[in-house]
Amino acid sequence: MVKVDDRRKLKWCLIHYVLGELSCKWASKHLEITPRRFQQLYAEYKATGKIPDVGLGIGRPRREIPDEWKKIIKLEYEKACSNAVYLEKTINARHRIHISHNAIHQVLLELEYADHEESKQKRRKPWIRYERHHSLSLVHMDWHHCDNGKYLISFLDDASRKILAAEEFDNETTENSLTVLKQAYDECRLWYSILSVVTDHGSQFYANKRDVEGCAEHGLKCFLNCKASGIFFAG
Repeated sequence: MVKVDDRRKLKWCLIHYVLGELSCKWASKHLEITPRRFQQLYAEYKATGKIPDVGLGIGRPRREIPDEWKKIIKLEYEKACSNAVYLEKTINARHRIHISHNAIHQVLLELEYADHEESKQKRRKPWIRYERHHSLSLVHMDWHHCDNGKYLISFLDDASRKILAAEEFDNETTENSLTVLKQAYDECRLWYSILSVVTDHGSQFYANKRDVEGCAEHGLKCFLNCKASGIFFAG
């Protein structure tokens, strides 16, 4: 999630949003955050009456690396002159201490035994977030293992983030998935049909075993591709 770096901009947007002079969409775009994140900040501002503390420096505090670990890292590096990944395994085997390679690399930087790699200082792949503009154009479907031992399946509308249907079962099966999917479809078809459904490649949603030609039959996909349902499967 994108953070707000300028607290003054956030204050200005929240005040004008309260006065009804700005829309949530415009304010979130101006702050370079998602509309959902702006709503969270507004809810905190409304509850406390204070501008939320956001921006750089807010978050999990950095863990300090003990001096004893630094001595071990320096000793092992001077023996082998290896990278952080190799030193992580060596230190774990010889000293029975697990130090992450990121922490080892940080120490090597402090000792000037390593250099920053510019190619690794930025995100390798662009962040992709599913966010449709129209309700029921895309629905997420997935299973979740609950604390009570049961399995929960839920259908989440991508645009509104509304739970369209959900139910608990003893087992994760295709039949149970179809049962709740039909509930969601019947509930929504009064206003509009679900256009597409996105799932993972779990066996409840997708036929992982296929024939030599790469074809397979699956109850859920057959239902979704049925002309009467009008739903497109995006598994």
